[in-house]
Amino acid sequence: MGKIIALANQKGGVGKTTTTINLAASLATLEKKVLVVDADPQANASSGLGIDIRNIECSIYECLINKTVLEQGIHKTCVDGLEIIPSHIDLVGAEIEMLDMPNREKIMREVLAPIKDKYDYILIDSSPSLGLITVNSLTAADSVIIPVQCEYFALEGISKLLNTIKIIKSNLNPQLDIEGFLLTMFNSRLRLSNQVYNEVKKHFRELVFETVIQRNIRLGEAPSMGIPVIMYDAESTGAKNYLALADEIIKRNSK
Repeated sequence: MGKIIALANQKGGVGKTTTTINLAASLATLEKKVLVVDADPQANASSGLGIDIRNIECSIYECLINKTVLEQGIHKTCVDGLEIIPSHIDLVGAEIEMLDMPNREKIMREVLAPIKDKYDYILIDSSPSLGLITVNSLTAADSVIIPVQCEYFALEGISKLLNTIKIIKSNLNPQLDIEGFLLTMFNSRLRLSNQVYNEVKKHFRELVFETVIQRNIRLGEAPSMGIPVIMYDAESTGAKNYLALADEIIKRNSK
């Protein structure tokens, strides 16, 4: 039985897409079959996994709006065991097009249902908003990973996201759980990073992943090559962090 995990935070620049790409690649490296669903119109997860979105005929947009069969949108990546449904800039207008569709909050769930059991993990990279596409992602998901950047305004807006999750859990998806809060861009030498870590840990306790993602230049360089950091520099801190996170998620879900 596959597990669908959405990555969400309406705050931009917290590491959602970086985490989607590198967690997916790390899970695949640990011999799990993984699908990435790029539900962000910026399509950075797609380009970060080597997909040229100018040359694709079917993206998540066609699957959501035109009800194109999902398999037509699945592309292989440079990582064995990792596939992706890419995004497209057309997804910007999808929320307006979905407004009059029946069960508009559950379209993503219906689209993913036929292929869910073909994968160990399906990761949905959502846009930095709490719009209808993100609501669809959370309604389709079994759990959500919330990346939290180790900076001054880290906790700003999390209450709004948690309220959205609570509403979705009450009205649309009772099974939705928080997979964990993930601290990103952590620098142990900075007092601020440690303060944010302690604050998040105090508020959310066991929901915070033991693994933290440290600031690492290789994580920033890898997307320009269209490959995850584990293929760019397997010995880098970023690659090791995401492998540790993948291992922690696998262990959590095997209990």
